[in-house]
This record gives sequence, structure tokens and C-alpha cells, in this order.
Amino acid sequence: MGSLIKRIDQIIEDKSLLKHPFYEMWSDGKLELDSLKGYSKEYYQLVKQVPQFMEPMVNDATSDMKEELIQNMKEESDHIPLWEKFAGSMGISESELKDYECLEKTKRAVSNLGSLMDSFDNGACAMYAFEKEIPIVSKTKLEGLKEFYGIDTKDATKYFEEHMTADIRHAASWQKIINNTGIDDSVMLTTAEKSVAAQNLLLDSCYESYC
Repeated sequence: MGSLIKRIDQIIEDKSLLKHPFYEMWSDGKLELDSLKGYSKEYYQLVKQVPQFMEPMVNDATSDMKEELIQNMKEESDHIPLWEKFAGSMGISESELKDYECLEKTKRAVSNLGSLMDSFDNGACAMYAFEKEIPIVSKTKLEGLKEFYGIDTKDATKYFEEHMTADIRHAASWQKIINNTGIDDSVMLTTAEKSVAAQNLLLDSCYESYC
């Protein structure tokens, strides 16, 4: 593994989402159901944007990466209705979810992450920092849903089950791009830091408003 990837992984570990108080409360079964409902509406703002984040990068991809990224983008699009079913399992209607005006801090978090897709290599780094930890985060959230909240129907759990495997593949795609980047390491590390900060900001939004 290249030294740049190791340093990016360290950034992700140091600012792990699993260390955020919102996810710690989730893992400990201390969130109210209303907190989960609020979270489902805030996080939806990010879920539905991920394919759009990827679109310019797919367009700029080299021939050897294009098909792989197209498939990854399709998977991300397919995940949107799975999140809608998760929210629906807690009684949130599709119209309520889609019409919801998110919190200002949520909007800023999604915008901050999207702004990092300003070049192919930078975008790959931002997406790697976004997707690298998702499999373990999804596993942890799924365990909490089942153990503490009795949320275990297929509609409720499918999104998290998918992300326990899909994002391993996706992160591997981004890693290939990072390993071949010609961009200075310091630029890539700053991008990774900003990506992780945006993800934590979204959780700040949920924690401050729903806990």
C-alpha cells in the first residue's frame, strides 16, 4: 500500500465517524426514534447527491476506469430508493422525505463535500475518504438498529447491508486513481481532511438538532 493511501487512511481513522457522539449514541442504543427519523431525512440529502458527485468524474475518466466508475455510479443511484425504504420503515412517507427542507448545517456539509469534486484526482480522493469507512459504519449502524430499536425488516436493513460490501469495491476504485495521481500529496491530504470534516459536519447537524 502506498504511503499516500496510508496517510489518508490515518486521517479517516483519526476523525472516524464512529467516534462522533451521534453514532456513539446510536451504537449504545441511546438515540430516540425521533432522532433516527430526523437523521434519515438529513442523510438523505447526501445519499441522493452521491451519483451527481460522480457524474463529472465518470465523464473525465480514462478508458480503463470508465466502465468501473459507471457501474459504481449506477449502484449509488440504486441505493437511493433503498434509503427511502429505510426512512419509510420508520413511518416517513416518500413525499415527506422528498419535500423536506434540510437543516442549514446539513446543506453546508453536502455542499462542502460536493465542492471537492473539482478535478478527477481530487474527487477520487474525496470519494475514497467518504466511502472507505462506510462498510464498518454500516455494519455498526445495522447492529444498533436490530439490537436496540427493533428495526430489522428487509426494507429497513437493505441499504446498510448493501453498503457493507459495495463500498469496499468503490473505495478500491478510488484507491487505484489515487495510487496513480500526479497531484502533490499535500493537496490530496487536504482534500481527504475536508471530505472527512464535511461528513462529521452532517453528523454535527443531526446531533445538535435531534439529540
